[in-house]
Amino acid sequence: MSEKSTFSKYAPYLSLGLEIAVGISLPILIGYWLDEYFETSPWLLLVGCVLGMINVFVIIFRLSKKLNDDS
Repeated sequence: MSEKSTFSKYAPYLSLGLEIAVGISLPILIGYWLDEYFETSPWLLLVGCVLGMINVFVIIFRLSKKLNDDS
């Protein structure tokens, strides 16, 4: 088995992990930065946490729908 075929076999899983990591961390970091800028701590950080969780649920729902359509 070549190295390229192994990578292409696992690429969707790696991209999913990256998508989830960025999907939850980016809104949290933006919320933290906005809290520091506007001095509204911790409210915008909490909003970022909620948005990140909603984003991850959307990613998982989209993946579930894709997997059900493929079956």
